[in-house]
Order: sequence, then structure tokens, then C-alpha cells
Amino acid sequence: MLKHRGFPGRLPGTDFQFTIRRANKKGATPLIRRERFRDRKPADRRADMAFLAALIAHFGEEPFPRGNLDAGRLSWLLGREVVAVGKLVPTDYEQLLRVDMKRAEAGFPELFAEEPPEFDWDEAGWDDEDWDEEAED
Repeated sequence: MLKHRGFPGRLPGTDFQFTIRRANKKGATPLIRRERFRDRKPADRRADMAFLAALIAHFGEEPFPRGNLDAGRLSWLLGREVVAVGKLVPTDYEQLLRVDMKRAEAGFPELFAEEPPEFDWDEAGWDDEDWDEEAED
């Protein structure tokens, strides 16, 4: 499983996870398109927005492998702002995905505003380098 170095591990100050530490021995958690209802909690919507902002900052419009990106968080964007490149294989860590910028702007216009929201990615403890040291112990 590819680890996306420099990608935020979670939304700062929360338990909303963006990456996983290691591959699941039983296989990758399947990606599924989750329905986003209007009555979702603001914190959930903010986590989706922050995850999408991180995807855009890290990959732009270029295809990227799923790798260690959290299946649950990806599933909230799948089929809308994040689309499969080619046929979707939901349990493949190598599955190529890409951000559909037109849909991203339609779904999260605040990310494309003159002054987009800021996420404190520099908060201590979010980087996966700390996780790698724990895994080696």
C-alpha cells in the first residue's frame, strides 16, 4: 500500500481520520458511494471540505492511487468530487482516482472563494511520520 507522504493524517483538532497507518490484512475496506443528506452535521461537512482541500492541494487534477487514504472519508466524496480513473475496483489500494474540479467547485464553492477557509495543517501531531515511528516499535 502506497503511503501518501505529506498528506494530513486527520483534520486538526478532531478525530476525523484522513489516512490509515497500515494495510488491512483482510484486504482493503471497500469504497462505496455514500449519500450526503442536507441534515449532516456541520462538523462532518467541514471534514469533507478539509479532506477535499487536502486532495486538491496534494494532487490537483492529476490521478492518484488510493493508497493509505481512508476509505470512509473517500466514500463521502466518491462519485461526485472524487471519481475513479477507469473501472472502479472498490477493494484495490492501487485504484486510481482523481478530483473532478467542476464537481468540487459545485459541491464546495467555499474552497474556490477569494478567501478559502484555512485548515491548520501545521498543528503538531497530524503528520504520519509520527505514525511510522510507532509502527516500527
